[in-house]
Amino acid sequence: MSFKEKINKEKLPKHVAIIMDGNGRWAKGIGKLRIFGHQNGVSAVREAMEGCVDVGVQYLTLYAFSSENWNRPKLEVKALMELLVNTLAKETKTFMQNGVRLNVIGNIQDLPKNCQARLIDTIELTKNNSACVLTLALSYGSRAEIVEATKAIVQRVAAGELRIDDISEKTISEHLFTADMPDPDLMIRTSGEQRISNYLLYQMAYTEFCFLDKMWPEFTREDLYEAIYHYQHRERRFGKTSEQL
Repeated sequence: MSFKEKINKEKLPKHVAIIMDGNGRWAKGIGKLRIFGHQNGVSAVREAMEGCVDVGVQYLTLYAFSSENWNRPKLEVKALMELLVNTLAKETKTFMQNGVRLNVIGNIQDLPKNCQARLIDTIELTKNNSACVLTLALSYGSRAEIVEATKAIVQRVAAGELRIDDISEKTISEHLFTADMPDPDLMIRTSGEQRISNYLLYQMAYTEFCFLDKMWPEFTREDLYEAIYHYQHRERRFGKTSEQL
């Protein structure tokens, strides 16, 4: 029996975040170049996206390219940017068929102009889709995001638009890239690594974590379903006792 059949549709996570790790190591393990792993990781993205749509998860956020990834070999970075453009062009039809709206977070201005243009076009084309919001974190780093949010809040205080005593957790959330989406309920990371790598640090204060040993190109929607199933059997207390729930 598929884990999909075991999922309680009344207790779905609203937002699933994924760290897509292990593309390069998977490729090296079969004697291929790292970019081969990234290319094969595209099918896993489709699996995750269609799996979320299938069960009713409203938000899916993928850590596609971190701000630290710019330090990788230039040839690999160039290939990744080309892969992004080509994938968006090929997958737009899939987005429309599945009712997926594309969203982006991160310092998009750091990306090559053709990547920016393709992202803007795809976001515009899918803006009325409502089944699931697929967010790509590109040139994204959570610490930098928090710094920029802090600067924006300080500027509002200096301009007399906001009192210091009125600054709250909600104020900070409203100044993050993710202001228009709920915090992640479930975070999945592949490759066996057990860290969050500067990803949604503020937003994942109460997120449930799932670490998988398999590499990202091996990820299937069944892995997503299993992660959701186990998520539903965890007790999320948010500081309360079990008796209070």
